[in-house]
Amino acid sequence: MNPSSRSGIPLRTQGWAACPQAVARAAATPRPTSLRRKRPWPIWRGVLTTVALLGVAALPLSGSAQPAAHFTLATYNLENYLDAPAGDRLVKSPEAKARIREAIRRVNPDVLALQEIGSRNALLEFRAALKTEGADYPEWEFVTGHDTNIFVAILSRLPIVARRPHTNENFLLRGRRYQVSRGFAEVDLRVNDRYAFTLIAAHLKSRRQVGYADEAELREQEAIRLRGIVEARLRANPRANLVVLGDFNDTKDSRAIRRLLGDGRTRLVDTRPAERNGDDAPSPNPRSAPRRVTWTYFYGLEDSYDRIDYILVSPRMAAEWSTASSYVLAMPNWGVASDHRPVVAGFVAQER
Repeated sequence: MNPSSRSGIPLRTQGWAACPQAVARAAATPRPTSLRRKRPWPIWRGVLTTVALLGVAALPLSGSAQPAAHFTLATYNLENYLDAPAGDRLVKSPEAKARIREAIRRVNPDVLALQEIGSRNALLEFRAALKTEGADYPEWEFVTGHDTNIFVAILSRLPIVARRPHTNENFLLRGRRYQVSRGFAEVDLRVNDRYAFTLIAAHLKSRRQVGYADEAELREQEAIRLRGIVEARLRANPRANLVVLGDFNDTKDSRAIRRLLGDGRTRLVDTRPAERNGDDAPSPNPRSAPRRVTWTYFYGLEDSYDRIDYILVSPRMAAEWSTASSYVLAMPNWGVASDHRPVVAGFVAQER
């Protein structure tokens, strides 16, 4: 609106209308023939004139003209965020908890998938502590599984409109029945009245060796069970917006990750976020990924750094994925918080 106006009406017009003598003189003065209207002023023109005086902002934007909303997703393994000791797992220290909260404030995701959260009370305490520091997540999901010490959970600012927890997934391996170590958390979320998506959070079997089976085979079977859920969703709706994220405890070339990614038209897209450290050169080998810093986990026993935390999306949702808003958080003393780093992916909330 022009700064020389008030209530959408020019001040010159307001002053003219406020002077009765001026109005009377104008009414008595004959108008030039060229300015006289020869027929009544159409009602629709009057409406348009009123709208113009009120300003273009009063008109609603069309669906194509409305700016698209953005949202971010993150996954973070908190490394034993316990409120009570459990076997060789110790209670999380106040310093470590504070560093975790700092990492989350830096990332500021709309939806956060968590692994290695302790009891439900530990999740609620964590959520309350975040809220006191300005990171409020009114929606949450907590899913149990065969493991009774650590669980998966979801914190969200977006409305959760449906929940399908998978708490008793199992599989047959070499003639013996096993259960998935941690449950799968599956929720439907709505960003706005034009965009919704399904999120599945998981924490596959660790690479720690066990005496009753091969850990890699167990993890592969868990990945197969998770892929079965993905297949069911995409069979029901090939155009579904679907994201699968979490700590999958294996590298991309492993059998477990290849199984989870799938193939063909329903193959999931690996967002592969990297550090925001300035690296942007393409790979010198066109068959390889760009040489960027993507590791998410430090394994102290081997002194190794691997990418084992992922954000995978369906082919349809990949169209809304924003590479510029996707990254692995790098911050000082990240290891005080956890042996993992947060992984983030951004999206445009508009079908493309």
